[in-house]
Amino acid sequence: MGFKDLNLSAELHQAIDELGFTEPTPIQAQSIPVFLDGHDLIGSAQTGTGKTAAFVLPIMTKLGKPRHKPRALILEPTRELALQVQDALEKFGKYTAFRSTVIYGGVGYGKQKDALKTGVDIVVGTPGRIIDHIQQKSLSLSDLEYLILDEADRMLDMGFIPSVRKIINACPKKRQTALFSATISREIEQLSRFALQSPISVEISPQTKTADTIDHFIYPVAESQKSTLAYELLAQDKVESAIIFCRTRIRADKFAHYISNRGLKAAIIHSSKTQKDREKALASFRERKVKFLVATDIAARGLDIPEVSHVMNYDVPQNPEDYVHRIGRTGRASRSGEAFTLFVTEDLLYIEAIEKYLGRKIDRKQLDSFDYKYTALLDRSSEKKMVERRRAVRGVRLSGGYYYGPVKKKRR
Repeated sequence: MGFKDLNLSAELHQAIDELGFTEPTPIQAQSIPVFLDGHDLIGSAQTGTGKTAAFVLPIMTKLGKPRHKPRALILEPTRELALQVQDALEKFGKYTAFRSTVIYGGVGYGKQKDALKTGVDIVVGTPGRIIDHIQQKSLSLSDLEYLILDEADRMLDMGFIPSVRKIINACPKKRQTALFSATISREIEQLSRFALQSPISVEISPQTKTADTIDHFIYPVAESQKSTLAYELLAQDKVESAIIFCRTRIRADKFAHYISNRGLKAAIIHSSKTQKDREKALASFRERKVKFLVATDIAARGLDIPEVSHVMNYDVPQNPEDYVHRIGRTGRASRSGEAFTLFVTEDLLYIEAIEKYLGRKIDRKQLDSFDYKYTALLDRSSEKKMVERRRAVRGVRLSGGYYYGPVKKKRR
């Protein structure tokens, strides 16, 4: 199937041809006809599969003629994702007369209110700021016809579901709704029952599968050598560009300064940075002014940067699903990529949860030129014993529904 086989508007086909797209991705090929036929939709596909066009294109087709009233609302969990959707609307809608605007927190209300007052057909925004505009009566959803809940699992992780429910309650009951999520948990199923009517589900790939184009490895290391090993891995000639994920803002700042002081210039992005600084950091990385971008999980699903050769988990993600989303920043659009995860003793149960989620063991590797200090993690048999000891000492509840409790002795 090609884009020409999809019943999109002539203006959209003109823009698609100009952009050089000929064949839709699987999520686009299956979701667009369902949405055009008027059905509510649940779309499940891993990151980097083209979900944005899967809802942007049918929305602009179904809106028909512009009325400059908010008739479509697209909810995103982060500013970065909202800006990317707005960019897609502008590119695909080049030959249409639709107006769209993007609304998010961290900036003033003035320009956003001006755009809404001027009149728009499509609103893209984050839940908190959308609610603010509704309460301030600068945004009315009374004419809404189409609602998109994008990255629903990410909105769940970030605690936005109560706000999303408030927004849904403010929408007309008669509307068409689509929910897109990389994973469909029990909580997401509950949200879909609340928001959608008799939806058709489209699932493109197994929810726990990582892209075939990504080679990913775990590097065991002593805690005292973690930063040094990370630097040595990033300094390899094969690393053309890399996104490095840290657990906290302080750790991201500290590691970025560590490698920058050793000649690996890095940009930083996390929630403490102003919107202007975040956009500047992203621009410098996209334009290859810096090779490295150090980030917290705010960037795990919110960035669309082509040709990222490597991803590094400086800190092991505590949610197994975040592992998939993090390493999914490389190996996009059928390009190859590689992901490194540094692994210290305190990460034992998190690594086990990730491997259980993926349904397989992740290969352990060592850097040949690195002078390792001894850690039991370098021995897989010792690693297994350490895991059992940790599980026996105390129960650990991991996000994503994984629970490791104390080992219970059988009664005789």
